Parts: sequence; structure tokens; C-alpha cells
Amino acid sequence: MRGFKMDTNMKAELCVEAFKHACRNDGARGMILHSDRGSQFTSGIFRNTLTQYGAIQSMSSVGRCYDNARMESFFATLKKEKLYQMDTTKMTTAEVKTVIYRYICYYNLRRIYSTNNGWPPMIFRGMYYQNQIAA
Repeated sequence: MRGFKMDTNMKAELCVEAFKHACRNDGARGMILHSDRGSQFTSGIFRNTLTQYGAIQSMSSVGRCYDNARMESFFATLKKEKLYQMDTTKMTTAEVKTVIYRYICYYNLRRIYSTNNGWPPMIFRGMYYQNQIAA
């Protein structure tokens, strides 16, 4: 699944839009979506959207940060490699969104990723679905 939305808030509606964006091409039937226990992810509107799309929600108990380690690693890398290198306090929201969007594109299509044998995430995914690599 690929999709994201950015805004200046973390409301449930933003998470719903991000989820729908991710489903635009791939669908969600049978997908297991892991999230933390934030109020936006436990809200009725978000849970109803998952049900509509046939997705199953998974949430760990409090203090189980390792379940979402891949995303936590991505956000740490984004901050270290891009955001901490610039003064985002002097940028508009649109400029920050552009920087983040470009980094996500770079990360998914060009940046080597050690757990994928050095392949960027989207390249590795394509190879997997073309059966060019073993699971």
C-alpha cells in the first residue's frame, strides 16, 4: 500500500484520507493495517472506513513500540537525512510538504534499503510481485 496525506493536524479525517489515498490503486480487502492507539485510529470514522474497505485493524498494547518499528525507522531517517538539515521554521507549510513529498519519492524509488538487499522499497516490491525474488 502506498499513500499519504499531510496537514497541520492529526485528526481522524486526515487518517481516513491517507488510508483512502493508499487504497486508490491497490484496494484493501483482507489487508491488516497496524496502527498505534492514538485517538485518530480508534475513532469511529476511521474504524468504519477500514470496515468499508475490508481492512482489518491491528493495534498493540501500550508500550509495544517494536510493532511499528519500520515506520518509526522511516520517520527517524526522514528527520535525520532531510528535516534536521534545514530550518523548517522559516518555511511555509506548502514548502515543507514539498520537501517531505520529494523525500518520500526519493526514499521509495532511489534510496538503498538494507533489509531489501540494497533495493529501494518500491523497486523491491515490484521485483517481489514479478516473482524475481523469493519472499
